[in-house]
Amino acid sequence: MSLTEANTEPEKAARSGAVLWPLIGPGDPSPFTIFNEHGQAPFLLVCDHASRAFPRSMNQLGVPDTTLETHVAWDIGSDKITRHLARRFNAPAVLAGYSRLIVDLNRPLHDRTAFIKVSDGIAIPGNLDLDDEQKTLRSQSFFKPYHDAISHKLDEYRSRGQVPALISIHTCTPVYDRAQRKWEIGVMWDKDPRIATPLIERLNSMDDICVGDNEPYSGQHPNDFTVDHHGEQTGLPCVGIEIRQDLVETQQGVARWGDILANALEGILAESALYRLLD
Repeated sequence: MSLTEANTEPEKAARSGAVLWPLIGPGDPSPFTIFNEHGQAPFLLVCDHASRAFPRSMNQLGVPDTTLETHVAWDIGSDKITRHLARRFNAPAVLAGYSRLIVDLNRPLHDRTAFIKVSDGIAIPGNLDLDDEQKTLRSQSFFKPYHDAISHKLDEYRSRGQVPALISIHTCTPVYDRAQRKWEIGVMWDKDPRIATPLIERLNSMDDICVGDNEPYSGQHPNDFTVDHHGEQTGLPCVGIEIRQDLVETQQGVARWGDILANALEGILAESALYRLLD
């Protein structure tokens, strides 16, 4: 099967009951994309902040087009890195279909940053006076279908008697709070070192790469949701990865850093002993 992004069966099933996505209208994108749906790799790639899209009805939450070009709306380059890895390993990937400004898919819904009001000093007008009903509609339209798609793919592995691994791809800004970030790539993890520890070691063995161990963000943060919910809570081998955005702004950068990451992961993900539930 070719690596397409056409509507897959889970997407088609959800489309047939459009009421499930009350804020998404005809002609709007799906709340998730499954890339390389039938990939045979024993792990699933996910990308929470892959898109800067909005449904037409939401008017970009009052945010100007210029803001949508920045990290405020999405993780720049994360979608391309995810697809690069999916092609390299023949792995399936679930990518978010909409901007994290609508609802952050990597936050518990009760967290105050799930529906962020001010991001990097920029006010988000459409998030300033949300009530519980509006939050529920966003959850039904964006948060739930994305995480249901991840659960569906992981259940497919389990139905075949496999224990899959979960790899979450993000990118981060080169400067935060006026401080330059030295890390080019970061490995985020908490209780499960099975992928993270050897990955850090392999990346550190490569020349001229600055690697962050739970830097610039920590996998131990209690409000990170996707890896915690789908990976750690179920005992699956899992890891989060951050690449600095200035390194993946071009196709050449995506190819270089996608290959660096793939080369570091290759031997780790080839170990059959990895694919067991954590005790």
